[in-house]
Amino acid sequence: MSFQTDFQKEFAQEMTTTRHVLERVPSDKGEWRPHPKSFPIGHLAQLIAGMPGWSTQVADGKNIDLKSGTGYSFEPTEKLLAVFDKNVAEATAAVGRMSDADLDKDWSLLMGDRVLFTSRRREVLRQNMSHLSHHRGQMAVYLRLLDIPVPAIYGPSADDRGGF
Repeated sequence: MSFQTDFQKEFAQEMTTTRHVLERVPSDKGEWRPHPKSFPIGHLAQLIAGMPGWSTQVADGKNIDLKSGTGYSFEPTEKLLAVFDKNVAEATAAVGRMSDADLDKDWSLLMGDRVLFTSRRREVLRQNMSHLSHHRGQMAVYLRLLDIPVPAIYGPSADDRGGF
């Protein structure tokens, strides 16, 4: 199997699970955070909705400059789900267009003129998926603390047997 085939299969599974978590974020609690040092739930949801778009940028060979980010706002969950769905579709298509040579090209994360890291695009695509899974796990904890049922992720949760 090719990298793209393997990646897209795993990406589809992870994004389906991520969408189930994102669907449960309450729009009316956007500013809630479990601790003063924690990200507000609305910002975490916005980050999760946008992260699949990072894979599109990686696949298209566009470095990400964190200094040029637009910042966070509080958006309703329905809007974030639409953004998420669009980003997932675009990332799937972009990765599907990549050649093996594209996968081995370098990609960089920047902070203005400073290079934070450079790695092969195939490695960055995998890191992005792991990074998104990390934030999905954070969101599951936020949901639990708000007493919102947590969906099954890699197996059943206390709230969702998920067919397991």
